[in-house]
Amino acid sequence: MKTSTNFKRQVYNEVKRRGLISEQELENNAGGFKEIISVLFHSRTQVHVFHLQTESYAEHKALQDYYEGVLGLIDGLVESYQGKYGIITNYTTLKVDDYINNDDVKSYLEKVNSVIEKNRTSVKESFIQNQIDTVQELIFSTLYKLKFLK
Repeated sequence: MKTSTNFKRQVYNEVKRRGLISEQELENNAGGFKEIISVLFHSRTQVHVFHLQTESYAEHKALQDYYEGVLGLIDGLVESYQGKYGIITNYTTLKVDDYINNDDVKSYLEKVNSVIEKNRTSVKESFIQNQIDTVQELIFSTLYKLKFLK
């Protein structure tokens, strides 16, 4: 699916605003696999905060499924990568925001997915690509629950 330049710019600006990419990474267009992992670690914490602050039971449970599931997926992904390439260092830490509403949570998860899509070509191995696919399955399963299960 092709994305318009305007939409890419909107995602870029929102990711920047939300702190998903540091200023230096934005300026250098850097990131790669380490950016994916840093954002996924952040998503685990950010979604847990959303989970604790929402007043919707359906949203509460959907977010719980995400934060409980993503950590094991991240762990497997990093272990596979490090087995091939060596230890990753200097992860980026990111700011955590308070819950605003369901639309904000959905937007956040879509932005996490955008960071994954932007950087996934930094890894060529199909087994690591498959693990990235599994992370995206969890993201989109969570988005389904947030959109349609009230």
